[in-house]
Amino acid sequence: MRSPLAVVVLNYRTPDLTLRCLESLSREVEDGIEVIVVDNASNDGSAETFETAIAREAWTPWARVLRAPKNGGFAYGNNLGIRAADADAYLLLNSDTQVLPGTLREIRHALEVRKDAGLIGTSYEKDDGSDVNGAFRTINPITELLRAASTGPLSKLLARHETEIPLGDAPQVVDWIAFAAVTIRRDVIDEIGLLDEAYFMYFEDLDYCLRAQARGWNTVYWPAARVVHSLGGSSQITAEHSDEVRRRRPPRYYYEARSRYFAKHYGRHGLLLANVLWNAGWAVSLARAAVERKPLHHRRYEAIDIWINATQPMAPYTRVGAKA
Repeated sequence: MRSPLAVVVLNYRTPDLTLRCLESLSREVEDGIEVIVVDNASNDGSAETFETAIAREAWTPWARVLRAPKNGGFAYGNNLGIRAADADAYLLLNSDTQVLPGTLREIRHALEVRKDAGLIGTSYEKDDGSDVNGAFRTINPITELLRAASTGPLSKLLARHETEIPLGDAPQVVDWIAFAAVTIRRDVIDEIGLLDEAYFMYFEDLDYCLRAQARGWNTVYWPAARVVHSLGGSSQITAEHSDEVRRRRPPRYYYEARSRYFAKHYGRHGLLLANVLWNAGWAVSLARAAVERKPLHHRRYEAIDIWINATQPMAPYTRVGAKA
């Protein structure tokens, strides 16, 4: 019998965080809901840890472990979980999340009352209870200029291209949502397919929201469904650390994913334009930093790394073990 909701929790060498996520789900799971923990070939004992915990805590009626044969990335691991369950909708959760009381019920309610919603995003909060933005405007070439420049007057002039948007207490249609916690309606998957596995990690969420939007589905931010997101627990790129740590050079696959996104949705010329505009914004930021004697906010080597894969943006990506 088809489940009303299947939850996919993706793990890669974060067993403690994943167990904490499962514990939060154990207090919210209702009849018919199933949880699949996909271990993305961690090879660190994670899968065995989950199997032991599921048996010990008597979570076997609703939770199971699926071992991926390889670490194929974020989209690959989540697609495995989706394929393993027959459900009306799929809630994808990062390992560094915890669902708060009533969240699963709110998601099911949203699916019922918003038939236009192909994807539903939750609100996020940090471990300390403060809010985190998880819904945005589309990233386009002009947003790259603004991101690199990070200059007030320019941001005000081109405000409609800023990705950050004000989020209230009421549901609202947005361009895209972060996939740390996202619910995808089964009808959407049947219509447009699964996540694009050519993205190893990053930009697959934005890509999928735009693909759904192109087929008439809305992406809806549903603030009553709340999730704690320990930023960076499953990825150091989004971790909240010191400025020094945030400026570290990301792995190569981050820029490969960026190149794929721009080429796929704006064409090769759109990718080139995004890179040129980023470099222009970088020059503005350099001039401002020299005048104000402030440190730059960009990641190291970013002015060069944005050109990674730019000549063949749709080529297969470098996978695990790629050098930055």
